[in-house]
Amino acid sequence: MSVRRKSSGGTLARAAGYLLVMTLICGLAFPLAVTGASQLLFPHQANGSMIVVDGVNYGCELLGQEFSDMDHLWGRIMNVDTGGFTDEEGNPRMYGWASNLSPASPEYEELVARRVELLRQAHPEEELKAVPVDLVTCSGSGLDPHISPAAAAYQVSRLAAHTDFSEEEIQAIIDKYTEGRFLGIFGEPRVNVLKVNLALDGIL
Repeated sequence: MSVRRKSSGGTLARAAGYLLVMTLICGLAFPLAVTGASQLLFPHQANGSMIVVDGVNYGCELLGQEFSDMDHLWGRIMNVDTGGFTDEEGNPRMYGWASNLSPASPEYEELVARRVELLRQAHPEEELKAVPVDLVTCSGSGLDPHISPAAAAYQVSRLAAHTDFSEEEIQAIIDKYTEGRFLGIFGEPRVNVLKVNLALDGIL
């Protein structure tokens, strides 16, 4: 019996030691190493990909912001709500979600039709062009920060009419903030809406 108790005690001690070592490695050393490496190699991404100009934080370049005024580029439809939640300072906590409407449902068809009509009213000069699909649908996250180059080009005439920029200048801004395919082959070219609007405001 004494031999068994001694063996059990040794096993318990080894298990506790193993748990302590793995806790230090996985719970302390590895997170510190990853955090340090990310801050050293990718500081912008590691700190939230925030757009900061002259000390002012204008938002994250990877999260969409809602624009509906005539002198800014419009992004994708956003599904956002506060749910009644606020932070410690009383500011609303926003969250996004994907639409749960079926693309084959009458409700979804009516919703898209209303969005198309609103876009056509705001862009009468583009009446002969099809409305880009990403301007009337939301992304899976409901917070997509990008639109297609076609969706941005659709809005150039409106922006020129409501800003001090010419169509050529606006297109040049759009081209500047158009991101290509990842590694040249994955995904599609996309325009960062927030960066374009900050440039139109003279901030970027």
